[in-house]
Amino acid sequence: MKSLNEDIKTGQLKNVYLLYGEEAYLKKQYKEKLTNAIVSVNDTMNYAYYEGKGTNPAELIDLAETMPFFAERRLIVVENSGFFKNAAPELADYIKDMPDTACFLFVETEVDKRGKMYKAVKAKGRAVELGRQDEKTLLYWIAAQVKKENKQIREQTARYLVSRTGDDMENLSQELEKLFSYTLGRTEITVEDIEAVCTVQITNRIFDMVEAVAVRQQKKALDYYYDLLALKEPPMRILYLLSRQFRLLLQVKDLKKKGYDKGAVAKTAGLHPFAAGKYIQQCRNFSGEELRKIMEDAADTEELVKTGRLSDKMSVELFIVKHSGNAHIE
Repeated sequence: MKSLNEDIKTGQLKNVYLLYGEEAYLKKQYKEKLTNAIVSVNDTMNYAYYEGKGTNPAELIDLAETMPFFAERRLIVVENSGFFKNAAPELADYIKDMPDTACFLFVETEVDKRGKMYKAVKAKGRAVELGRQDEKTLLYWIAAQVKKENKQIREQTARYLVSRTGDDMENLSQELEKLFSYTLGRTEITVEDIEAVCTVQITNRIFDMVEAVAVRQQKKALDYYYDLLALKEPPMRILYLLSRQFRLLLQVKDLKKKGYDKGAVAKTAGLHPFAAGKYIQQCRNFSGEELRKIMEDAADTEELVKTGRLSDKMSVELFIVKHSGNAHIE
């Protein structure tokens, strides 16, 4: 991101940019910043936008060959095209020698770094991955957003906000807007404010439920289950998420056993580094054998529902009761 910010700041812009990765908020922000840096605001004559996998590479090339209208550059924004997963060789070849009067800005979720398009962009311009940010970066960002509103938030409170609502910046931005409105007339944002208005992510509720199972707090685990049912979450989806959580815990436990550090665990298991630390802590409450038995029981529970021997709501409730009891699993 540093090189991207430098390009925008100095005005030394490349002919082609690729923004990719999981963090939709950052992709949106940098798409807007680059657009405003390349073409004048409201310059519809020299701005074109394409979206979707039906985008025609030949049409993009024809447009790029058209001279800009009373401007230095023509900007062509292409979003979610799939060009970086499925080859667009003619466009990749064109990018290598494209005219200085045209700029391409590609915005994608996934890319194949071995593909011709990625290599062409890398050689001619910038390919910037905008993935989920680590906890430290998120805390700085939250502090900056709060400061803009002339408010204050303690570090521990900001940390609690992330743990409650997740690390998705788009979602965090929306939750901060709710907090700013809720605390109108007050300076400091508190934990109580977060608990009053912020929405707990489903995945975080599942994590908390597993934590309650781990420490054998049966009532608490069931309370989380009833809360999710009240939010209209289907019981079988809850079971799927629970099973996925236990599968991740087993994977993390195995990786730690092999000597992987937190960063390596996060990368291998596909977890955010902040979440990886929580998983490492949580997996210590289970043996590998316990986790395998729980996953087998989850599969058996699903089978009972599919064959009509138990209702979905009751089956998941019994699953939680069984694994959150006082006695450890044999």
